[in-house]
Amino acid sequence: MKKITLLTLISFLVFGNMFAQQEKGIIGYNNWLNPWTEFKPNKVEYGKPTQILSGNITKNKKLLKRDVYLLLGDVFVTDSSTLTIEPGTVIIGDFKTKGSLTISNGSKIIAEGTSTDPIIFTSSRSVKKPGDWGGLFILGDAPTNAFGSESALNYGLRPSIAKSLSYGGDNPDSSSGVLKYVRLEFAGKRTKDYGYFSALTLAGVGQQTIVENIMVSYCEGDAFNVLGGKLILDQLVSYKSTGNDYKFNDGAQVWIANSLAIRSPYISSSDVSRCIYVADYDAKDDIDFSKEQTFVAAANLTLINLSSDLKNDINLGLVSEAIYIGADSSFSIDMSVISGFNPAVILDNKIDINQENLSKLKFTRTYFNNCKGNIFRNGFSNNADLENWYGSRSFDNVYSKGPDSETFIDANNKTRPDFRLRINGIYASNDLIDDDDDED
Repeated sequence: MKKITLLTLISFLVFGNMFAQQEKGIIGYNNWLNPWTEFKPNKVEYGKPTQILSGNITKNKKLLKRDVYLLLGDVFVTDSSTLTIEPGTVIIGDFKTKGSLTISNGSKIIAEGTSTDPIIFTSSRSVKKPGDWGGLFILGDAPTNAFGSESALNYGLRPSIAKSLSYGGDNPDSSSGVLKYVRLEFAGKRTKDYGYFSALTLAGVGQQTIVENIMVSYCEGDAFNVLGGKLILDQLVSYKSTGNDYKFNDGAQVWIANSLAIRSPYISSSDVSRCIYVADYDAKDDIDFSKEQTFVAAANLTLINLSSDLKNDINLGLVSEAIYIGADSSFSIDMSVISGFNPAVILDNKIDINQENLSKLKFTRTYFNNCKGNIFRNGFSNNADLENWYGSRSFDNVYSKGPDSETFIDANNKTRPDFRLRINGIYASNDLIDDDDDED
């Protein structure tokens, strides 16, 4: 089979199914959330463990649907082994030992569920809560922007050899396997010295890895955490995570399409959490600027803050921005929906507003709904220049104020919500800056 270029593939993902439907936000002739997602995972009984996974998996291994597996402590797939998981298999993260699964650099995971038989990672507790277990780590040999070719995870995991935590290299086309139709529930354990785990960490993972139709729900840390690497992500869902929904750092090169983040103002960490957090580094001195720096291209995303009283929640300080962009990063978003935030986007205060930087930050054909301000620079009270720049006709953005019930097909359905926009439901507004002084 001929290799498909990134540009061709992302065009296919985004535009291949637009007909007879709203073009902004998540798309699909049918609601692609059905039937594989679960918005009430605490109500589901998955059965008791029949098998234990612990220590190192050093040979090819297959997990079977007929068994329920318990992740006991930190489990590592090593020695270029492949872990294959049958559709419908349930893997339970042990609460007492904060179970986690790491696919080490050179090994693979083949977790290919189906829309009717997804693979489930969940909590071992009868009353499940965010942070009950660790998370899933996949480490590859694609580049990062750090000095040298390799980095190491620093989350307090305890492998038998340190090499099991290394990631990064010079192979952007590498494959760490397949993740498809997978749910990760109640992950994000807290550690005293290293903070919260993410539900899914992709570190130095190459673009031949398939990551699509993944749902993270009720994670105490970040839902999706991408450290370096080069990836195409499609049809991802983050639901009511405490940390960031999608975090990109360390020179990550990412194309993300047709994906969803649903936040709640009543679930958040002590730190500000966003739908999308884009950074190039944690410490600038650790970065090799001769390498590619963080680049994220997003299309057909829906970022929504579910609130029964948005104005009051904003006044109480419960609502923050949907997107935060750090210095030295490139970010673009197209044909997307950002609804119910304060404001929609914040740029780091180290980003000087000039032609060079604005050329790396693109917001086009996007629907800003019910946001108290749209694109701001952190710490600056007057953002009229930015608002006017991105509000010009050349960017074709749309600004509106509409309740969720009129904006989305069925956002308030507790079991099977539908977050696609209502067809012909977008109406332009001249009110680019909501000063919250409107009459009730």
